[in-house]
Amino acid sequence: MNAPEGSAPAAGTVAYRSAEGRWLLTATVLGSAMGFLDATVVNVALPAIGRDVHADVSALQWVLDGYLLTLAALILLGGSLADRYGRRRVFTLGVGCFVVPSVLCAAAPDAGVLILARALQGIGAALLTPGSLALIQASYRSADRARAIGTWSALTGVASALGPILGGWLIDAFSWRWIFLLNVPIGLVVVAVTARHVPESRAPGATGRLDVRGAALVTAGLGGVTYALIEGPRGESPGWVTALALLAGLAALAGFVRTERRAERPMLPPGVFRAGQFLSANAVTFVVYAALGGVFFLLVVFLQTSLGYSPLAAGAASLPVTLLMLALSSRAGALAQRVGPRLPLSVGPLLLAAGMLLMLRIGVDDGGGPAGYATSVLPAVLVFGLGLATTVAPVTATALAAAPSGHSGIASGVNNAVSRLAQLAAVAALPLLAGIGGRDFQDPDALADGFHTAMLITAALAVAGGLLALATIRRDVLETAAEPAAGSVEEPGTGEAAGCPYECPVAGTPLRAELSPGEPPPGRGHPATRPPGE
Repeated sequence: MNAPEGSAPAAGTVAYRSAEGRWLLTATVLGSAMGFLDATVVNVALPAIGRDVHADVSALQWVLDGYLLTLAALILLGGSLADRYGRRRVFTLGVGCFVVPSVLCAAAPDAGVLILARALQGIGAALLTPGSLALIQASYRSADRARAIGTWSALTGVASALGPILGGWLIDAFSWRWIFLLNVPIGLVVVAVTARHVPESRAPGATGRLDVRGAALVTAGLGGVTYALIEGPRGESPGWVTALALLAGLAALAGFVRTERRAERPMLPPGVFRAGQFLSANAVTFVVYAALGGVFFLLVVFLQTSLGYSPLAAGAASLPVTLLMLALSSRAGALAQRVGPRLPLSVGPLLLAAGMLLMLRIGVDDGGGPAGYATSVLPAVLVFGLGLATTVAPVTATALAAAPSGHSGIASGVNNAVSRLAQLAAVAALPLLAGIGGRDFQDPDALADGFHTAMLITAALAVAGGLLALATIRRDVLETAAEPAAGSVEEPGTGEAAGCPYECPVAGTPLRAELSPGEPPPGRGHPATRPPGE
């Protein structure tokens, strides 16, 4: 049945090859790409930001962690809002809440305003992130969903690959402020297309009170702990202020756990963690993603400050990582399905660790002078990319497969949030552990020493993640469905309704699509098989 002229079609009726199907992909791909671009280009811009607004290391940590804090704390609530009030409505609201702070970021006169704007961007991302795949799942005909998700995966993967290069070019040619202004035209197009061509949908079972108290407590808790980790080493705040922030943060997190146990519809149902394999997979996710967060935070800054790379060259230096993810992640997911996830989740982190150790050689040749890209950077990023491609899809697939029955939607959100929390912790703690502080981001020698120490720490974390997987992940976890937890109920979802496609917590791509009746499960080469991310 065709939709009336000028109005969006009904949910569940959009055909892949129709004009409406193409418009729907345009909106969801551009909306997702906006978040992916922002996640990659800000790291490239950190040295330029530091010079322009006179920001020290702790301020630059807050530029990243202000965004990650609100995103990680509110992403599950954002999914619940989308289920209840409409996925199109909340997706559109998220785009707007992302674009307006982007303008504030671009106009920020100092680090304080920039940090505030980044935190506001994180709120927008928490509304936007759960929505793109949920809209595809709810809007397309069941027979077309897998193909639509495959196309979404490919196009968002291209956006992730181009992000650092485009950002580096904008910084070189104009200013770091343009990386935020880029969101304005993209956001306007997304809002216009979504309003006209994307159908509205809701989760029928999404009723009861929203867990606003839980969201407030987890935000306050993460904020307090992050403040203590970043501001404590600076010594500019009295010791009692740092201690009070840490204690208040821990108390708020304890209150969050208590609230989730008692809430009518908790943002984070405690029953989801009663499955041991789900807990193990998320523990591996946290450890490995903490290591990844440290590398993504420091590598492009080190290349610019210590080796003299331009922003464009630094952004392009890690392009092989994304290309390897695009080429190999679906195959890694298929391999994990065949042989079990324990092997790739043990080997993948060890490859990551090897890549991080190779980064100790970046910038040094046999004669002790600066080495070229091909001899120092490229080998490290190739091995690192192989490890990332081997790890990402299997660890996320394991977490989702191990979740108790009825919690598939919330499991996707939890695994996504865990990866963001790991990156938040890495950005907050790694400079302290590596001895990077003050104005070290502008000091080539000091940053080089700190970077090499940091790579040793991240390599140790990656090895720990591999050993944890070897000790705790079962070989058959992808073959068996977890039993429902005692007292668990079917969840309507968290932005992605239960049973909908899952988003990889490294930016970018889903793990599988909901299959139509009679459709074979995805195998090697299937468009819905586990692809890559950031």
